Amino acid sequence: MCLILIAFDPESELPLVVAGNRDEFHARPTLKADWWPDSTDILGGRDLQAGGTWLAVSRSGRFAAVTNYRDAAASRSGKQSRGHLVTEFLRGDTTPAGYVDSVTGDNYTGFNLLVSDGRTLAYLSNRSKDFGELPPGVYGLSNATLDTPWEKVERSKQRLRSLIESDSVNETSLMRLLGDRDKGPVNEAKSDHLPFATAHAITAPFIVLPEYGTRCSSVVIADQSGRWQFAERRFSPNGSKSGESRYSFSCVD
Repeated sequence: MCLILIAFDPESELPLVVAGNRDEFHARPTLKADWWPDSTDILGGRDLQAGGTWLAVSRSGRFAAVTNYRDAAASRSGKQSRGHLVTEFLRGDTTPAGYVDSVTGDNYTGFNLLVSDGRTLAYLSNRSKDFGELPPGVYGLSNATLDTPWEKVERSKQRLRSLIESDSVNETSLMRLLGDRDKGPVNEAKSDHLPFATAHAITAPFIVLPEYGTRCSSVVIADQSGRWQFAERRFSPNGSKSGESRYSFSCVD
C-alpha cells in the first residue's frame, strides 16, 4: 500500500515536490538509495529481487515512480517486473507523454506509473483508461488509480497543499507528513483477503506490521535553478528509523 504525493508546477519556485512511502515485505531484499554503479546517472533504491526500482531520479532531471494496483486476483505468471518501467524511463530521453504512450500495459500486473522530465508530468495505469500528460496540481497515488479518494490519500494531499501555501516545503516537513501513522476509517479496511487488524493497519499513510510495512520514506525537491534534493529514510519492522541518506545535485541537460 505505497503512497506517493506530487506537487507539480513548472512555473513555481519548486516545480517538482515528491513525498513517497514504499510499503513492502520486510524480507524482500533491497539496496538503499544511492547512485547506481551500472547506470551512474540514476539515483534511487533498488529491488534486488527483480532488479528494478520503485522511485528514482536522474542527473538529467527525470523522475519516475511506480506503485502496484491492489488486485488480489492478479497473476504474476509470465509478467515483467513493474520496477523496470521506472528504470527504462530514466535511462531514455522520450517525453513523459511519449513514454507512457509506448508502454504495453498487458505485459505487467496491475500498476500505476508517474514520470516527469521537469517540464511535464504524465501518468499511466493498466487498470484505468485515463493516461497521458497531467496539468499542474497536487496529486496523490496509492494502490488504486490516481487520486482515488482513499482517506489517507486525501488527508496527505491536503497536508501537502498546506505546506505549499505556507511556504513550508522542506525535507523535515515532508518526512513528518510521511510519518503519519493514524489509520483511516474502519469502512476502508477491506478484510475479504486479510485479517481485519492487517486490513485496518494498511489504511495509515505509514504502516507498521511485523512482516509488511513502510520500508522507507523518500523526498524529492527540485527548484527553478535546476538543483535537486533527494532524501531517503529507512525503517525497521517495528517502525523505528534504521538509516538515512541525503543527496543533492544540479541537473545536467
